[in-house]
Amino acid sequence: MFTARGKRSVFAVGLVAAAALALSACGSSESLGEPADSGESSGSGDTIVVGSQAYYSNEIIAEIYAQALEAAGFDVEKQLSIGQRDAYMPDVESGDIDVFPEYTGSLLEYISDDDIDVTSPDDVYAALQDALPESLTALDFAEATDQDSYTVLKSFAEENGLTTIGDLSKVTSQVTIGAAPEFEQRPYSPAAAKEVYGVDLAFSATGPTTLESLLAGQIQVADIYTADPAFETEEIVALEDPENLIISSNVVPIVSSDIADDVSDVLNAISAKLTAEELVSLNVLSTVDQQSSADIAKKWLEDNDLV
Repeated sequence: MFTARGKRSVFAVGLVAAAALALSACGSSESLGEPADSGESSGSGDTIVVGSQAYYSNEIIAEIYAQALEAAGFDVEKQLSIGQRDAYMPDVESGDIDVFPEYTGSLLEYISDDDIDVTSPDDVYAALQDALPESLTALDFAEATDQDSYTVLKSFAEENGLTTIGDLSKVTSQVTIGAAPEFEQRPYSPAAAKEVYGVDLAFSATGPTTLESLLAGQIQVADIYTADPAFETEEIVALEDPENLIISSNVVPIVSSDIADDVSDVLNAISAKLTAEELVSLNVLSTVDQQSSADIAKKWLEDNDLV
């Protein structure tokens, strides 16, 4: 069973902010489907505010959302690189931020007060929809993910005939997985892998040196996030997880419910084309080629005929 972290006090704060926002918005009858005549500040008029985490990959996705909405005729304001969930969720909940790229599983963990016993993409998405407050809507999720994985060197996979996590049982020598220290207590820990797949794994708390330890052969398996640029720049591969040991965290637009119908066509079209491989490639453009998020987003939208 996947045990969620407790819901923060963010929603209590958000409800107060939302009430104030509702009072200030009562006199507006304009449709968000029409572009505003002039740029207005955050949360006012028809301006759609798009936010992002202080994380380059999330910022790229937010830029994609913002530029696509602008191309569709919406007046857009960007508030990028805000921070992590404790920093931005009150503004998302209150409606001060209208659109935010999120990740299904990790957001579900954050907002749910209940134990989470779902891990597959569709089941996690359904649970997230149920857990969100009425003021927020999850639009279509993308194939692209940013989640934990059991990752090995391609050479190690080829030598041992590895495709799935369960295939690690074929390896006759000791297999050690490296990750942050808390990984050993997570629902997809080595003990959980033993229960689900019958594999015996030792654990090494490699922390920030996990990738380097894998490349150096000091460990055989590593917990690498699936959107990491290393999946393109290094000879590594994430083992398939057919039993969904690891909770799925697909990229998903979270939007204010009062504009969901207006922006769904634009944002759902993005989700339909954002694959796991493409997200990794976009991240390489940021971290290796040092391109700006705006330039990366612009070219991706053009290449995918979305603008």
